[in-house]
Amino acid sequence: MSATTHIPTEARERPPILVAGPIAWARDNLFNSWLSTAVTLALIYLIVRGIAGFLDWGVLHAVWTVPADAKGQLDPTACRDAKGIGACWAFIGDKWRFILFGRYPYDDQWRPAICVVLFIGLFVVSAMRRFWRKELGYIWLGTLVVIGILMWGGILGMPFVQQDSWGGLPMTLILATFGLALAFPLAVLVALGRRSTGLPAVRYLCVAYVELIRGVPLISVLFMASVMFPLFMPVGLNPDKLLRAQLGIILFGAAYLAEVIRGGLQALPKGQYEAADALGLTYWQKMGQIILPQALRLVIPPMVNTFIGSFKDTSLVLIIGIFDLLTTGKVALAEPIWQGYSTEVYIVLAVIYFIFCYAMSRYSRGLETEFSRTARR
Repeated sequence: MSATTHIPTEARERPPILVAGPIAWARDNLFNSWLSTAVTLALIYLIVRGIAGFLDWGVLHAVWTVPADAKGQLDPTACRDAKGIGACWAFIGDKWRFILFGRYPYDDQWRPAICVVLFIGLFVVSAMRRFWRKELGYIWLGTLVVIGILMWGGILGMPFVQQDSWGGLPMTLILATFGLALAFPLAVLVALGRRSTGLPAVRYLCVAYVELIRGVPLISVLFMASVMFPLFMPVGLNPDKLLRAQLGIILFGAAYLAEVIRGGLQALPKGQYEAADALGLTYWQKMGQIILPQALRLVIPPMVNTFIGSFKDTSLVLIIGIFDLLTTGKVALAEPIWQGYSTEVYIVLAVIYFIFCYAMSRYSRGLETEFSRTARR
């Protein structure tokens, strides 16, 4: 009997480095032809040049702090000397609280800061499937009540702050959160109404609503909500501009979401509807237990895309005088000593928007993958 050398299973099954792994992936996807290699090298060159240029401008030659005079006023001379060579992050250091919290009283800005943390915590908890129970509704209700108490104040020793002084990131989160949370159930009802066959009046009304809202820009909806909406209210009842803007965002977002959900409803095979009818389920049981869960799973990507668009569209509330995050950044640039440093503030605002939008995108991809795996089982 010839002796054989014992080779561990892991060593025998490990593929060569040129067959699997990062080198193999790069060869198959980035350098698999002369054209692919040329494009890859050109992109690498552009990316390296861009990163090197940004590091040179935003880090190496940047101005991080500037001195203050005897009156406490900052002297931006160092930023002017570095204009075109390095960034002036001293501007962000001086105005970051105004950019994030707007005209909210300076000594009480800890309150909107806590509200931002509560909003983020609420989003994180809502994203965890183990919390998808009826208790989640109570969590939302309790958190929103605490946020309202903190923002308005007037109790527990906190001074009252009018809504006209709200602004910055808390205002953006308020508009986006309430806008999406209330637009979604309205969109579901509109989508179901548009596909209704037994109620033609409801169907025509839903069609008219969707086509009317989708046919005009959000600025027009906000302007109409701000100017025309109070004219239809009873005498003496005049909602504040935040409520009017919130109503406009809800109506606008619901129209777009309704079309996305309708697409999911139409994509389901007819057999699903027939099977639900064969079980003797009522209309709402059929929709709530069988049709809607499958339809919403199919349209997760376009639905989240609508969410992201609605989140960014909150910046348009400037048209009715509400100071959201983007508006406070623009107003911060109006101070004479800091005029001309818009690049720095827009980079910071872009990073904030990107963090929230990218988080929604990543979560939707994970949710879509999980639901697809469940459906395959």
